[in-house]
Amino acid sequence: MPANPSSKPKRPDALPDILAPDLRVLFCGINPGRWSASVGAHFANPRNDFWRLLHDAGFTPRLFAPQEQHELPALGLGLTNAAYRTTRGSGELRRGDFAGASDRLGRIAEELRPHLIAFVGKEAYRGAFNERAELGVQARRLGETRLFVLPSTSPANAAVPYSERLRWFRALRNAAERR
Repeated sequence: MPANPSSKPKRPDALPDILAPDLRVLFCGINPGRWSASVGAHFANPRNDFWRLLHDAGFTPRLFAPQEQHELPALGLGLTNAAYRTTRGSGELRRGDFAGASDRLGRIAEELRPHLIAFVGKEAYRGAFNERAELGVQARRLGETRLFVLPSTSPANAAVPYSERLRWFRALRNAAERR
């Protein structure tokens, strides 16, 4: 597994991981949506609230565009996905799409030592570890890396109010500051 910000994914339809050593938070989405894959940037659907939540929670000094994703490691942040296959929606994913995800995340934790891996949605965590999770800090760790589950930022999760999702992003920021 390559361990640098310009690493290329193993699948041609996947987005590149945005990685660096000693990140404060590595955000792990469930998988690339078609919009994100088409522009080569994580969380690129204009209706996805990820980038706005990142800024409003205090992780970034300004609102970043998805195409600026390679600037995140300088802020101690990174991006990956639990599954690499591009789909129209996460409901199209199958168990096999997550094969090796927990091992890959374990290697990232061991080699790059992020302080936290934050799963953007319960289904990203469930896909990686085949177990249900509640929002917040998880009992499971990957070595010294703590795991945190956020509400999904997808437009499909519009039933969860923005204020509630922001509350969890701020809780993550607070956990990251208690390093």
